[in-house]
Amino acid sequence: MGFRFKEKKDIKTFILYLLMQIDRPVDMATLNDVVMQDDFVNQFEFMDALFELVASGAVAKEITAEKTVYSLSPKGRVAAEMLEGDLVGVIKERSARSAMRLLSFERRGSRAQSKVTEENGRFVLSCTVTDKDGESFSLSVSLDSRRRADMMKRNFDEKPEFVYRAILGVLSGDINYLADSWIDDEDAGDN
Repeated sequence: MGFRFKEKKDIKTFILYLLMQIDRPVDMATLNDVVMQDDFVNQFEFMDALFELVASGAVAKEITAEKTVYSLSPKGRVAAEMLEGDLVGVIKERSARSAMRLLSFERRGSRAQSKVTEENGRFVLSCTVTDKDGESFSLSVSLDSRRRADMMKRNFDEKPEFVYRAILGVLSGDINYLADSWIDDEDAGDN
């Protein structure tokens, strides 16, 4: 496991920073995905810190007929701007980049699906991404092991936007996308 915030103050600052980067109301599922995707915070600590930020007025919670959304309040923006310097630069860059990738994927209305089927004693993992314009990504790979196929399916299901961008990066020759991710992981582990 790499770097993880330990102090509640740092977790709150991290949440405020990400909400400042997002700069729009998001529902709980999206906020959870944005905060949790790089594994800098555990689930319980995230929920606890968010509850305290809402109670203090730093995060605005708006309940509509359709859903409940969270956004940075003016008080929270002041705090985020004052405290963002406390966050390690690599953590800020990586988490902001990850958040924007995730939101871009969701903003397009992209939906990811995967399945594992058995064909002639081999296991075929099929992954697709569709959006309002139809299928934008399709990948099938044949594997010898059901266990490995299930593991790859789980990885795709957990972070389809990362797999999608990584494959596009490799196919386009822009492997800096992957190299940046590996460098970020190493740097985050050093702190």
